Amino acid sequence: MKCVICRYGETRPGTASITLERDGTTIIMRNVPGEICQTCGEVYHGSEITANLLQQAEKAYRDGIEVEIRNYRKAA
Repeated sequence: MKCVICRYGETRPGTASITLERDGTTIIMRNVPGEICQTCGEVYHGSEITANLLQQAEKAYRDGIEVEIRNYRKAA
């Protein structure tokens, strides 16, 4: 797909690290699959990946995690 940010690049499948912060909790998810612009590096995630990512981050927040780095896990 054409990148909506730079409007020049095309996206390709890849993985990226995502940092999420909420009320003193910081979660870094590595190896999150998505589409990455080959020109500017903008990352796009589908709705299923996003929902799963947020679910994992919400669990870490509820568990009282302050800082954590983890690899992305596919939904069961």
